[in-house]
Amino acid sequence: MSDDVFADLVGQEHAVAQLRAAAAEAPQARAGLQSSAMTHAWLITGPPGSGRSTAALAFAAALVCPEGGCGHCDECSAVRHSAHADVEHVVPESVTYTVQETRELVRRSALSPTRAPWHVFVLEDADRLNAESANALLKSIEEPTPGTVWILCAPSTEDVLPTIRSRCRHLVLATPTTAEVAQVLVRALGVEPAMASFAARAAQGHIGRARALATDEASRLRRQDVLRIPSLVQDLGSCLALAADLVGTVNDDVAALCDPLDAREMAALRAAYGEGAEGRGIGTVERRAKGAVKELEDRQKRRRRRVTRDQLDRALVDLQAFYRDVLVLQLGAASDLVNDEMRPQLQRLAAEGSAEDTLRRVDALERTRHLLEANVAPLLAFEALTVSLKDPTLA
Repeated sequence: MSDDVFADLVGQEHAVAQLRAAAAEAPQARAGLQSSAMTHAWLITGPPGSGRSTAALAFAAALVCPEGGCGHCDECSAVRHSAHADVEHVVPESVTYTVQETRELVRRSALSPTRAPWHVFVLEDADRLNAESANALLKSIEEPTPGTVWILCAPSTEDVLPTIRSRCRHLVLATPTTAEVAQVLVRALGVEPAMASFAARAAQGHIGRARALATDEASRLRRQDVLRIPSLVQDLGSCLALAADLVGTVNDDVAALCDPLDAREMAALRAAYGEGAEGRGIGTVERRAKGAVKELEDRQKRRRRRVTRDQLDRALVDLQAFYRDVLVLQLGAASDLVNDEMRPQLQRLAAEGSAEDTLRRVDALERTRHLLEANVAPLLAFEALTVSLKDPTLA
C-alpha cells in the first residue's frame, strides 16, 4: 500500500485507518446496506498544513477507484489531476462562500454520478460558510441524493457552524512533526536532507509550505525579506516604508498570479457570448453579456482579496514564529527554534528587550491577523503593526 492514494498523508495513521475502513465499506453502503464505517458527510479538521485537502482528495479517490484507492488507475489519476467528472474540489473564491455559490453546489449535488459509484464534493475552508450559505447547504448534507458524499475541511470543529458540523462524521488530523515532513521532502521530492530539515522547520508542520520552501528559491527569499523586518524598524519612516514594501510585494505577487487567470476567464466568457462571430462586435457582446461580465468581475475581485489576505497572513505567521523564538531565548526554555539559522539575530533582539515586550509584539501580530479577517485595508493594518513592532508599548 506504499503507493496508494493515502501515501502522502504524513503522520496520520489513525485517520488513514478510518478512511480506509470507510472506503472498504463504501460499496455496501452504496448498495443501501448498513455500514458503520461509511457515511455521506465528513468533516476533516486539523491545523494549517496538516493535510486536510490531501486527506479529503485521497478519500475521494478511494471512493471512485474500483480498488479502493490503488493510486495508479485512471480514476485515481483523474482525481489527482483535478479531472474526474464525479469529484468536485471546491475552494471559495472570496473570504466566505456566497449563497449563490452554495446553491449551485446543491444543484449539482442532486445529479447522479456519471462514471463512478459516488459523486464526491470536497469543500475547502468550510469555516468560511456563513449562516446564509450554511443554511443553503444544510438540507443537502442532512438528506443527500443517493450516491452523493460531502467532505468538508476546516481548521477545527469550532470554526464550523453547529448546524453543519453536527451532521458530519468528524475526522481529526494532527500536525506532522518536523522529522516526518522532512522525510517526505527527501523521499517524494529528492530534496537534500539539510534543505528538507530547514524547510520543515520553517514551515512549522505545513506540508505545502515546506514543499514551496524546499523547491522554490523565490519563496525562500520572500520569507527572508519578511524576517528582516524586526531588525529594520528603526523609526516612523522606516516602519511606514517597510509596511508599504511588504504590502506592495504581496500585491505584485497576487497580480502576477491573478491577472492571467482573470484575462482567460473574461476571454472565455466573451467567447461564450459570441465575440468574434461574424456581425458581432465588442459593443454588442458587452450589451448582451453585461450582467455576466459584472458577476465575473465581482467574483474575480473576491478571489483577489482572498489570495492577498492569505499571503499577508503567511507573512504574519512567519513573524509570529520569529518572535516566539525570541521569547524562547528570553525565557531560557528548552525548545527548538523554528528559525535556528537566524540564531545570532534572535539572540541580539532577545538581549535588547524583555519577554513582556516580545509578548506585546506577538499580540500585535495576532491582532493584525484579525484586522485582515475584518477586511481592514492591508496597508493601514501593517503600518500599525510595524509601529507596534518598533515600540510595543504602543500596541
